[in-house]
Amino acid sequence: MQKVTIKKILNRKNKKPIVCLTAYSKAIAQIADKYCDILLVGDSVGMVLYGMKSTRDIKIETMILHAKTVKKFSKRSLVVFDMPYKTYTNKFVAYKNAKRIINLTKCDAIKLEGGKKIASIIKYLISKKIPVVGHIGLLPQTSVNFKVKGKISSQRKKILEDAKAVSNSGAFAIIIECVVENLAKIITKKIPIPTIGIGASRNCDGQILVIDDMLGLSEHYPKFVKQYSNLKKIIEKSIKNYAKDVKLKRFPANKNIYK
Repeated sequence: MQKVTIKKILNRKNKKPIVCLTAYSKAIAQIADKYCDILLVGDSVGMVLYGMKSTRDIKIETMILHAKTVKKFSKRSLVVFDMPYKTYTNKFVAYKNAKRIINLTKCDAIKLEGGKKIASIIKYLISKKIPVVGHIGLLPQTSVNFKVKGKISSQRKKILEDAKAVSNSGAFAIIIECVVENLAKIITKKIPIPTIGIGASRNCDGQILVIDDMLGLSEHYPKFVKQYSNLKKIIEKSIKNYAKDVKLKRFPANKNIYK
């Protein structure tokens, strides 16, 4: 099993699609690692596992714990750490936090949300040998309007400029979230680094989803999500049957386990 490297991701531009998912635990990392090129330890962990109202509430210390686990049990995938809200307010803060993250978790790269406004931060991190994945379009950490982006010309122009700025700053890939299909197509053609879509059409060089969304564990789902399972029903049925067995004294089934 060959390790996925940044060079290999760059070489996938306009070629074989890049498979990405979020991961926060040992069990998911071990399974997803067999099939994914990139595993993102996303700040979505705050909402998914801890019931927080937004991604802005998760702390860097908590994410480091999850990232250590994912990295430890990922042998093939490139593991990317999603920098939490306000941990990269300027290039010096960003470098201090990113260096700590890489040292403690051994992750392969970090991800930042934003375009032109953080281009200098990305460039600085790259100069310090810290690989970066960008993120443009809908930005969950700072957005107040969670709607599809790029429907009006001024917005389209800004997002395209953001994409170019992130690419020119040295990022090796860029996530495009919730933008109209033709804009995602244009961005993918215009920039030399791979694009990874989440609600941004099949025109991107790869795709990513929040693991709980695609497995049917979440309470609310974006329109672009395809559920590949309904684990919530499966888990509920299993727990229901267990509870029934306990109440009817049918569990444990093996009466000789303590002999």
